[in-house]
Amino acid sequence: MADIRIHREHQLGLAKARKVAWAWAEQVEQKFDMACTVIEGELSDTVEFKRTGVSGRLIVAPDHFDLDAKLGFLLGAFSKTIEHEIEKNLDTLLSKSGNGGARKTAAAAKTAAAKKGTSR
Repeated sequence: MADIRIHREHQLGLAKARKVAWAWAEQVEQKFDMACTVIEGELSDTVEFKRTGVSGRLIVAPDHFDLDAKLGFLLGAFSKTIEHEIEKNLDTLLSKSGNGGARKTAAAAKTAAAKKGTSR
């Protein structure tokens, strides 16, 4: 099984972050036939998503998103492509929300640079 972990910081606050998360959930439901469930909390929300070969959750906080997904054996071969597509979709929604662009954590940026064969 392949794991995907994505962290994005933002400055939206919980109300706007919820709107971004709901838009993301609608996109993956339509585009990838995911079943999504939103669990609203007082301080954060969780969007759980699932379909054959994929399960995960998106934690929606006032200042960040954390996405964790587990890919089954067959989809695991495409984990980097799937991860890139998720990042692109989430970053697009964040930029449209007026966040001024999503920020990767230093660790995420360092990992991305290492994958490309460069260093920070």
